[in-house]
Amino acid sequence: MGYLTAQFNVERCKGCGLCIGFCPKHIIEFSKQLNTKGYSVPEITDGSKCTRCGFCAMMCPDFGITIQR
Repeated sequence: MGYLTAQFNVERCKGCGLCIGFCPKHIIEFSKQLNTKGYSVPEITDGSKCTRCGFCAMMCPDFGITIQR
């Protein structure tokens, strides 16, 4: 069973890292995956710890993160 977590629109990401810095659980980090613009994109490292607080989505300047409730 998968966990409901933040969903990243990787093509909107510009690799600023704000979502990483504002995650209170420290479970977001840059992946090795690059988007078509060449930016490293974030990923959730442990979905079971995601509280769906929405801080990452609120901080994303490009509206590239949605929270599944």
